[in-house]
Amino acid sequence: MPPSALDPVRSPAPAPRAFSSQDLALLLAVLIWGTNYTVVKESLAALPAEAFMALRFALAAVAMAGVLVALEGWKPLPRALWIKLVGLGLVGHTLYQYCFVVGLAHTTAANAALLTSGTPVLTALFGAALGVDRLRRPLVLGLVLAVPGVVLIVSARGPGLDTSTRLGDALVLGCSVCWALYTVGLRWLGPELSALRITALTMLVGAPGVVLLGLPSVVALPLGGTSPGAWAGLVYSALVPLVLAYFIWSRSVQAVGSSRTALYSSGTPVVAALTAWLVRGERPGAWQVVGAGLVLAGVLVSRKR
Repeated sequence: MPPSALDPVRSPAPAPRAFSSQDLALLLAVLIWGTNYTVVKESLAALPAEAFMALRFALAAVAMAGVLVALEGWKPLPRALWIKLVGLGLVGHTLYQYCFVVGLAHTTAANAALLTSGTPVLTALFGAALGVDRLRRPLVLGLVLAVPGVVLIVSARGPGLDTSTRLGDALVLGCSVCWALYTVGLRWLGPELSALRITALTMLVGAPGVVLLGLPSVVALPLGGTSPGAWAGLVYSALVPLVLAYFIWSRSVQAVGSSRTALYSSGTPVVAALTAWLVRGERPGAWQVVGAGLVLAGVLVSRKR
């Protein structure tokens, strides 16, 4: 089937050389997600992973639904469109959230960042295989620069791929696959749905599965023994990375395509390394600086005509 039949979204015009508001929005999403690693790890020290996952996502889904109703209202949708939304919600939210939170609880932050560094590659390959995007030369060159840069950044922190982290590593790899499929799948929905409506509806249909997976842990949670800092981290992680950043991501996919949008996620480990330096005193080494330069170069190269 030709790409035009699979991709109902109008092909974006070639990106301008100067940074646009869309680029700034994507950089904001990268900043949010990069710092979120530290926030989640701090909260998981006081809250069970499954309980954190369920409470966080339930709060985010309700908040996103409230924003949708307030700004755009509620309207009926065709059954065929709902089927697509349910599929995206299960993959991009239910499965993704479980793999991300539980995986991060069973591995190190360095391992998680290293194993998710290939997500832009997966997204580009899935998009090309399904006819949603094309592997243009600037994008391929950008990936060639950005992915090794991510590996340099994270490997310099000493990730340990051993038996103690095997379960978490496997879940994080599953998380990368889910996110790549979700990002590509967003391009199949068509221009009649806004980014806000897509994000809110996929979160709503994905929320019941997330809540059910974490419900036993929530019921057993000793509320009195949890620190205010852990609760604050949960609320922040729900409203900012899940509501604000997800909205930015969905809008960007519609505007510039899934492959180019996914490339920006290569900057997340850069932010994670800087956050670890500022918050935990982990000073970046020379190879990390080189890696950060490669990631930024990859993003810039990918934007050329």
